[in-house]
Amino acid sequence: MTTTQMTAIQDTQAYHIDPTLYEGRPACCEGRLAKEIRTYDLLDRLGIPYQRLDHDAMPTIEACHEVDRMLGIEVCKNLFLTNAQKSKFYLLLMPGTKKFRTKDLSRQIGSARLSFAGPEYMERFLDITPGSVSVLGLMNDTENQVRLLIDKAVIEGHSYIGCHPCINTSSLRIKTAHLLERFLPAIHHGYTLVDLPEEVIPG
Repeated sequence: MTTTQMTAIQDTQAYHIDPTLYEGRPACCEGRLAKEIRTYDLLDRLGIPYQRLDHDAMPTIEACHEVDRMLGIEVCKNLFLTNAQKSKFYLLLMPGTKKFRTKDLSRQIGSARLSFAGPEYMERFLDITPGSVSVLGLMNDTENQVRLLIDKAVIEGHSYIGCHPCINTSSLRIKTAHLLERFLPAIHHGYTLVDLPEEVIPG
């Protein structure tokens, strides 16, 4: 076993993951934040089924990989971006194995000098905090201030997508088709497909 593998095991063991894959919302929502409960309410109202995994906040990428493995999905990055003027905001979904380069995205969406948006904008538009970035947070963007960008590799050949219910102590597995065809239309958000290069992060 390599040092990296040993470190990954130690990291995941340092945080608790409930091994049960639950169907739908928690039986008891006591102690859970209102924004998380609102997420379940909306998914239920739209008739979107989902599986849920509860866990501690996962501050390491190795621990996040373990959650995704237990959900049976591939890692997906959720990046909250802005332009230099802080006048346009973007939520980018891309494979976790790809390296993000601003120039590759900028030319496709016509927005130069992209950078990560600060937590104050994250909270203002999506009602989420760093570490909890999620496509489901768009339900809180009632004025459509955030443009959703999806790398085509995220949805091509992938029946399910993973996301947080606006808080990073639970992770959901939702059918990709339900996200695109039910959830986004219901919250009046569209999406733009982008095609980012296949250069991958070394394992």
